[in-house]
Amino acid sequence: MLLLLAAACVVAFVLLLYMVSPLISPKPLKLPGAHVVVTGGSSGIGKCVAIECYKQGAFITLIARNESKLLQTKKEIEKYSVNDKQVVLCISVDVSKDYGHVENVLKQAQEKLGPVDMLINCAGTSVTGKFEDLEVSCFERLMAVNYLGSVYASHAVIATMKERRMGRIVFVSSQAGQVGLFGYTAYSPTKFALRGLAEALQMEVKPYNIYVTVAYPPDTETPGFAEEIKTKPLETKLISEASSVCQAEQVARVIVKDAIQGNFNSFMGSDGYMLSILTSGMSPVTAITEGLQQVVCMGIFRIIGLFYLGSFDSIVHRCMIQREKSESTDKTK
Repeated sequence: MLLLLAAACVVAFVLLLYMVSPLISPKPLKLPGAHVVVTGGSSGIGKCVAIECYKQGAFITLIARNESKLLQTKKEIEKYSVNDKQVVLCISVDVSKDYGHVENVLKQAQEKLGPVDMLINCAGTSVTGKFEDLEVSCFERLMAVNYLGSVYASHAVIATMKERRMGRIVFVSSQAGQVGLFGYTAYSPTKFALRGLAEALQMEVKPYNIYVTVAYPPDTETPGFAEEIKTKPLETKLISEASSVCQAEQVARVIVKDAIQGNFNSFMGSDGYMLSILTSGMSPVTAITEGLQQVVCMGIFRIIGLFYLGSFDSIVHRCMIQREKSESTDKTK
């Protein structure tokens, strides 16, 4: 009898949370007519994010380094217009080089298309390899592109968003920004840094009705991923086999949906859900039910995570033994 009463109380509590949750969630951002800026928008996830926003009636500013790719992408995006007033503006600039230049081009974009309603920081690059095999310049370059590029663009639009008391800022991180893996010593820290920036920034701007989203896409079919595969160490390739590769269009839909809703975490698939729970820490939640899921699932997911880590360690150890045997064989010839 007591067990039934306890179960009934739990069910009633959960139902109450579901009823109250929408009352504390952010008001969704309306994309029709909104000005959306996408850095790294000429290909990959950035391009697909721009298309997804354009399909929903947004005005788009695309920022990337390669002007010819930008113009080609602009033509592709314009095929999805929902009205004849929509505009796709292209700006060729390296967001990681000069903050003053980034600030100026975003000011020009706002003069043409109005204040930025949503900024989606997709500009990024990846280099894989063992720590000692990577040049120090790789660490500096990745930190500049993946982290400072997002800092510069966000810093350039935040003042206007605060004045208007509305806005969305999205940082595209990676599952490698939730867990450090073999071969990603240069890449992972830059993506972990985005999480720290997002948490601190969200606390600052939440009173102004500005919401920050961190997206953690898994391996995704993009031109950048195709290049990354070419340099992956064997250990990294074997570890990556544990997860599936997503399509950029699928990832973009999830990112845009979560950004509109004002969700802090954006993830894909069952692995993404588990990692979002395991790495939730002190990250903000946008619904009571989200926090409840983290509390309930943390323990069992930690157990599953330990099995994953054990498997990864085993892969690394086996590869080391095979490499040593191969080197020993070569020496005896």
